[in-house]
Amino acid sequence: MLMIPASRENVYTGSPLDRVSGKRDDADWIQAQLQDEAALFVPVWRSRNLMRGVEQGEPHAVLLSRSGAEAVRMAGGPWAFLGLWEKRPVFAVDCSETDDPLPLLPPAMGAFSDLRMVAGLLPEGEASVLAHARGLMHWRVKHRFCGVCGTGMEPRSAGNSMSCPGCAAQHFPRTDPAVIMLVVRGDHCLLGHSHRFPNVKMYSTLAGFVEPGESLEEAVRREVMEEAGIAVGLVRYHSSQPWPFPASIMLGFYGEGLTEDIVIDPDELKDARWFSRAELRDPEAHGFALPRVDSIARRLIEDWLAA
Repeated sequence: MLMIPASRENVYTGSPLDRVSGKRDDADWIQAQLQDEAALFVPVWRSRNLMRGVEQGEPHAVLLSRSGAEAVRMAGGPWAFLGLWEKRPVFAVDCSETDDPLPLLPPAMGAFSDLRMVAGLLPEGEASVLAHARGLMHWRVKHRFCGVCGTGMEPRSAGNSMSCPGCAAQHFPRTDPAVIMLVVRGDHCLLGHSHRFPNVKMYSTLAGFVEPGESLEEAVRREVMEEAGIAVGLVRYHSSQPWPFPASIMLGFYGEGLTEDIVIDPDELKDARWFSRAELRDPEAHGFALPRVDSIARRLIEDWLAA
């Protein structure tokens, strides 16, 4: 199996932010950044991001100035420092407790939309910053109480960690590693159709979460065997992609298919097939669809086709 390099960066990578994590615990420095007139705020409302131009197919992120974000911050949701963008401090602020946050904002600020629908169309760097804010705010909203003793937690490190005043446990944002793999055998690759896919015609790469005590390569082999009954030999890394929907990182691989007969797990897959290169180059003519363009699954397929 050939080594197939990533043709370009995956969507949600290539962040323009300098996270300056060493400054997060400097309360005076963080306060100065909050008061900086150049500060930018990334609002998040119920896991949606503020954007303009979505309906026109030319989306771009809307970041608020300090004065523009004041009303949103006063709504009482969590906030966190994300980093510096060209030396300008950038914060995420959640306004999910407000039924309609748009009246709190200056006029004509756009609308809150699902980032996954338009991420591949955003200007360079914006998808990464919006995804960063979305993932961190999801964690803050969903993890308000200590998992050890149940006490309400307090933010630390400018909102990037939480501390329990009851038992002193420290909590940090969770990122769950998941392997996603294109299994290749000769001139064909293995794709599956999940019960969960909203597109009834879509076939995509297989994927699954890494289990405790398991290497990434072992996870690739186990998931493919469990879902499709295919034995996998050599496993090669391709690239990774943050996937804060809500809290994962996708680790992309190619796997060498050692067997051909497919035996699907009906709880995981509705169907799985071997597809030829010719079929993948013209999926519509063959009655199926490929995964969305912002996904690492699509990148794995496209880079294999181009190899």
